[in-house]
Amino acid sequence: MTAIPGFAYDRIPGAEGVELNVAHAGEGPPVVLLHGFPQTHVMWSAVARDLARDHTVIAPDLRGYGGSDKPEETSPETYAKRTMANDVVAVAARLGHERFALVGHDRGALVAVRAGLDHPGTVSHVGILDVLPTLDTWDVLHGADAKVAWHLYLMAQPKGLPEKMIAAVAEEFFASFLDAWDPAGTTFSAELREHYLRASAQAVPSIVADYRASAGIDLDMDRADRAKGRTLAMPVAAISQDWGSLLGFDPEKIWAAWAPDFTYEPVEAGHFMAEEDPGRIAAFVRGLLGR
Repeated sequence: MTAIPGFAYDRIPGAEGVELNVAHAGEGPPVVLLHGFPQTHVMWSAVARDLARDHTVIAPDLRGYGGSDKPEETSPETYAKRTMANDVVAVAARLGHERFALVGHDRGALVAVRAGLDHPGTVSHVGILDVLPTLDTWDVLHGADAKVAWHLYLMAQPKGLPEKMIAAVAEEFFASFLDAWDPAGTTFSAELREHYLRASAQAVPSIVADYRASAGIDLDMDRADRAKGRTLAMPVAAISQDWGSLLGFDPEKIWAAWAPDFTYEPVEAGHFMAEEDPGRIAAFVRGLLGR
């Protein structure tokens, strides 16, 4: 198994008895790092080792990904971000942390946001790397602009069809995302690229279920929060590439509506910025945690 050097590993129960594969190291204020798609916790390797110099760092594989359990999707709640957030809160508690910061990339950021909304007394800070809120994603990515998010629409389809289609060409499917944001082939080593492709190919049903939830139950939860005027009560920071120039929307304005105590940074990097520019991302996280 590809691992973060110097980190201990344990299988720790999350919600509903689902066990997560968890890397952890360091001492000091705790911060949990949540990975994106089509990756595992290993995406944080350089950032996690930097932060572990003066923080307790916890980096799990989300349920359905990497070395974590992959429960069958028996209901929309199985892979709802609320359920995945509950996993993270349970894991941190078992490691002795009743309050902690959360930083997520892509899918992991959506879990972090849901944890912040549902557990404001537990989550001290929320950091967001290169993603939009679930509700706003569907609002802005439609028509011709949806070409950059075609996989969202594929995996939103009813159970059965997308799983079969993706499983038939799993390596090519997941490789297309790695290659699109790493055209020069310099961000991922051959070993790491193979790790991501192998881990994702073994998790097609659960990855599809995660995305399907974002077109259903997660969207419903965001709508309910928006209707009630609920926002993230803790300091929040987002960093992203310049999507606005590509698609005509403003990530800073979109996220600010969800977080009164909010800062935003654009970055000259691709989607996999934690691996492309780990020093910048470690500095971003430290800036957030210092607020």
